[in-house]
Amino acid sequence: MNDEQLLRYSRHILLPDFDITGQQRVLDSRVLVIGLGGLGSPVALYLAAAGVGHLVLVDDDKVELTNLQRQIVHRQSTVGKSKTSSAAATLQNLNDTIKVETIDHRLSESELIEQADLADVIVDCTDNFSSRFLLNRASKKTRTPMVSAAAIRWEGQISVYDARQADAPCYRCLYDDNGGDIQQSCAESGVLSPLLGMMGSIQAIETLKLLANTGFSLSGRLIMVDALAMQIREIKLKQDPACPVCHDNENS
Repeated sequence: MNDEQLLRYSRHILLPDFDITGQQRVLDSRVLVIGLGGLGSPVALYLAAAGVGHLVLVDDDKVELTNLQRQIVHRQSTVGKSKTSSAAATLQNLNDTIKVETIDHRLSESELIEQADLADVIVDCTDNFSSRFLLNRASKKTRTPMVSAAAIRWEGQISVYDARQADAPCYRCLYDDNGGDIQQSCAESGVLSPLLGMMGSIQAIETLKLLANTGFSLSGRLIMVDALAMQIREIKLKQDPACPVCHDNENS
């Protein structure tokens, strides 16, 4: 770490449970961020600011005017451009010492597994069940921890699914994938913009803890946020003995 990096990341280095060792791990890390919307925006901004050495940003969408209410990594000047290029420009302006790689198409399962295998952490910022189930399978297959969050209206939830832990629950343990991809969208139901910032910030915290190998992750715990009442609940999660992903012979 050079003098400029020591100064830039000094507030992390001062933390007893992070210090220079944790910061160096962050600098040496690679993180896969899937989705650059309301969740992916604060995630990408904070991970770039924190010095994650290699960020891989994946999104196949373009910036729209309605995105700007909550997708804070984008700008008015980038409306109509790809979300990956828009986000990359913002992040490089924030921290030009990191590498930002962009993928502007939807990944096939084989491509996703390849990217997951290269990453230290997967951050799920998607907005549909089918993508989350696919990410979950890639996470289990490559044993790459996944930080997953969701938010709609005034409600949010977040957990960590750490495939490195043999008894840890996965996303499929929590949700059944046999009911099809029934989802609610922000376009139909609305969402409070700072709630996405809150959930995305927690995702960034959990990602940095995993990278720095410090603290206690949300693995085995689900945090649920009701922003309208400002109530936060924690639910304990256990591995489902009938989960086909956890008990797939390839992943066990």
